[in-house]
Amino acid sequence: MNNFCFPLVICTLCYELVIMWSWTTIRRRGSSNEFWNGLQHFLQMAKPFVNDRGFIKCPCRRCLNNASHQLEDLESHIFRNGFMFGYNQWIHHGERASANAGTTVAGPSGGIHERDEMFDVLDDIISEDADEDAVGGPSSNDQYDDLFAALRSELYPGVSSFSSLNFLVKLMHLKVLNKWTNKSFDELLKLLKLAFPKIDLVESHYEAKKLMTKMGLGYSSIHVCKNDCALFWKENSLKDTCPVCSESRWKLQSGKRSGKNVPHKVLRYFPVGPRLKRLFATSKTAKLMRWHSTGKSKDNDVMRHPVDGKSWQEFDKRHPQFADDVRNVRLGLAADGFNPFGNMSLSYSMWPVVLTTYNLPPWICMKAEYLMLSLLIPGPQSPGKDIDVFLRPLIDELKELWVHGLDTRDAAYENGVFRMRAALLWTVNDFPARSSLSGWSGQGYRACPTCNEDTPSMRVIGKTAYFGHRRFLATNHHWRSNLQFDGRTERKCPPRRFSTTDILEQLRRVKTGLPGKHPNYGGVKRKRGDDELNWRKKSIFYELPYWATIELKHNLDVMHIEKNVCDSLLGTLLADPHKSKDTDNARRDLAKLGIRHELHLFEDGNKLMKPAADYTFSEANRRKFCRFIRSVKFPDGFASNMSKKPEGSIAEGYVVDEALTFCSRYFDDVETRFNRPDMNDDGMHPTRQLSVFESQCKPLGKQSYVELDNNDRDKAEFYILNNSPELEPYLNEHKQELHVRLREGCLNINEVHRTEFAGWFFEKIYAMHRMQVPEVTTELLSLSSKTNMVVSSYPACIVNGVRFVTHDRDVRLRTQNSGVSVSGTGQEMFYGQLQQILEFSYLNGFSVVLFRCKWFKCDSKHMVTENNITSIDINGEAYKDDQFILASQAKQVFYVADLSRGPNWCVVQHVKHRSIWNITDDGLSDIDLLQHNSSSNFTLFVDLGNLQEINLLRRDHDVIPIVQPVTNASRPVTDDSSFLNDADEIELSDEEDESVEEYADEETDAENDIDTEEDDDDRSYHASDSD
Repeated sequence: MNNFCFPLVICTLCYELVIMWSWTTIRRRGSSNEFWNGLQHFLQMAKPFVNDRGFIKCPCRRCLNNASHQLEDLESHIFRNGFMFGYNQWIHHGERASANAGTTVAGPSGGIHERDEMFDVLDDIISEDADEDAVGGPSSNDQYDDLFAALRSELYPGVSSFSSLNFLVKLMHLKVLNKWTNKSFDELLKLLKLAFPKIDLVESHYEAKKLMTKMGLGYSSIHVCKNDCALFWKENSLKDTCPVCSESRWKLQSGKRSGKNVPHKVLRYFPVGPRLKRLFATSKTAKLMRWHSTGKSKDNDVMRHPVDGKSWQEFDKRHPQFADDVRNVRLGLAADGFNPFGNMSLSYSMWPVVLTTYNLPPWICMKAEYLMLSLLIPGPQSPGKDIDVFLRPLIDELKELWVHGLDTRDAAYENGVFRMRAALLWTVNDFPARSSLSGWSGQGYRACPTCNEDTPSMRVIGKTAYFGHRRFLATNHHWRSNLQFDGRTERKCPPRRFSTTDILEQLRRVKTGLPGKHPNYGGVKRKRGDDELNWRKKSIFYELPYWATIELKHNLDVMHIEKNVCDSLLGTLLADPHKSKDTDNARRDLAKLGIRHELHLFEDGNKLMKPAADYTFSEANRRKFCRFIRSVKFPDGFASNMSKKPEGSIAEGYVVDEALTFCSRYFDDVETRFNRPDMNDDGMHPTRQLSVFESQCKPLGKQSYVELDNNDRDKAEFYILNNSPELEPYLNEHKQELHVRLREGCLNINEVHRTEFAGWFFEKIYAMHRMQVPEVTTELLSLSSKTNMVVSSYPACIVNGVRFVTHDRDVRLRTQNSGVSVSGTGQEMFYGQLQQILEFSYLNGFSVVLFRCKWFKCDSKHMVTENNITSIDINGEAYKDDQFILASQAKQVFYVADLSRGPNWCVVQHVKHRSIWNITDDGLSDIDLLQHNSSSNFTLFVDLGNLQEINLLRRDHDVIPIVQPVTNASRPVTDDSSFLNDADEIELSDEEDESVEEYADEETDAENDIDTEEDDDDRSYHASDSD
């Protein structure tokens, strides 16, 4: 008996020992209860064996029992760095002592909150350091101690489901999502403390922000010369004066430095490398960082992501080693100025520099959560040509990421470590910012960076004009011979393309000037030589080893430019004296060029007369246009209010928001940026065997009940049956029976089919059901039965991510959501307005949602399509006996008044609501795809015909007097005596548009005065060339 028991005891003891230290090999420490329980067991064992100073050897992978710490620090060290390999007999922590003494070691203790998401958060944040044992030595990470203390602490005595840290992070996340003020957050904390005295929670928002910052990645504050000459960084970090202009680094009072050193300017720099590492540190995003390799378009004619473009592909060919590892990061840079003080009168320009990661899918890479703030350039002036001074830290890090890379843990593939490299592919900016970044001036005679030295331009009154656009037309195009453009025919070919060698040769000739805006140093105006063309500098981006080989270096922000062009067009159409491009000087330029004679200014006695152009509105039409704009109602979610501004410290706020965004990826039980449902989310609907039962919606508003008459009910039920693809065999069978039964009868077979099919179908299915035919499912039996007598009705609903509202409710709202369209069997379109949302209930809890609509007449008399714009007469009603459609069939449109055709005519505007990106990769089916809105689904095409035959004179008012003595008016406004040099930075300001509401409601008629002063508003095209 004893011989049998002894081996069993030994085996049991060995098994328990293996279990006791097996937790030390677990890699995903944050998400493992076994690890945390084992760690607590270890700490309890080691507690009696600290030395007289409270220290004990640390067995983490960095300290390796060579360094000693206090016992409370061992937990964070082991969690951050992992337990050292091979240390299975804990001789420094009481294993032999407890065995010799025969004492029982305490088992795993409590204090661990099961399923606490913050375990995973801290694991991913800290484990990056744990994977660098081979390249780094021991380091102190005391910044995490407070986080571990909050993680160990229960929110409230007896509450094990929440740690104090978990609750605080989720509370802060709700603050950010719902835009609570700091004061309201403080008041909430006070209320929680008052209601729950024993709650373990911070005292204020300030303390909460300090704790959150420890989970962020931080930033560096770099002092800047007051004249933007240099950074006090690296070799200049200890200097008190600028190495260029010798100005003091510090603000002075009465010529002396104040008690505390306060710098003139501070640049905030947010390192890129750690932020890129964090994208790989969590499995939530690590897999997506490969999308550009697996998700590229298979159609060579389709570009849905920059990876499908020529510039990306050429970059890969030139740098194959970089392209071989798909995890290497491709970046884009955007920079522009804004006034952080909003609409206040303060003139201040702050420039954020933002990076986007193009490894990610197109529906994610432009989301705010995935954009990285890299620099926050201080004001009050825009950096202009000196932006390179501020870009220095970023460029140095980008060079390091290209040449050496960064050891990075890849959570998508068993946490393997790889050498991550990164490259900046291009910038995206508006035209003035492009000039600052590229070094090619956007002003002067050679402003076009593509045409370069071949830019066609001429000097007109007060500005430089650019022409030659007809060179891009076909050689036989009739516009090339039209004299109305600039008074001459166009015979030139499209402009030549300049190679990389050509550009580098041009840059070699550019003289290097001092940076900064000091009037005696970098701010000195100088004329460029002819050989320098329009180059003001060689951009700092050329320090990147690969920059010269990039085919497309700078992209223009098309939406920004479209907005500016639209403003100019509207200003001209409305004859706005401050924004119109149809100025007096523009008319004088027409006379100088000898074109558009009907628009030339002329003298009438002692007055100078200006003919009214046909492209401008009369006073009455201007008022009509403004009333029209005010009356337009867009669908829900189609237009947004972008007036909201951030508050508080931008840099500090960004770091906190960055930490909260990272933590929110792990939360499933609260609403976050990543799991937040769309504004028009209709929820999940169960999958049905019959497609009509999938015509469901998310009802909105108060439910009411209506009782349809028998005729309407029969029509609705037949529509449901007739639009069930699964019933097609039964529909055909019934029609065949009718053909046999009626033969040559005069009755309308389709009408008989409509009235008799429902009863025939029920009898057939019920008979099959009694015979227990397997084909008759519960859904089929329910569909064959009559619907309930009472039908549910709703004022609004959401279907497939689109909000629909009945017309009688829609007229009382500021948005328009009642327009519907449906395609016919021949792909023709039918348009109407939603009248009722009806839910028909069947047996066994099944239901079908139908839209009852008023349909407009779509014949040639009531619907007209010209230039791909469809107008329809909404007063003509059709299909009164066929008003129902399935809710799932409806497509949303909205109607805009067509004043040119009459009061009952509207332009039909199609809306692509919540369109899923055309992605065929099945591996990404679980990703919440971004959905976007589009104002239209057609390409606008207008045939202008021959411009020589167009008379631009408006006939309602032939001339407009210019209030100006003829002796002065007859003489054109002269050019400036000297052109501005490019060293002068012209500050661009956004002028406030006149309120449409005020203009539309104005009762008094204003005289049609025309501003006679020089058109200085177009400052972005001010002449500034030295030619």
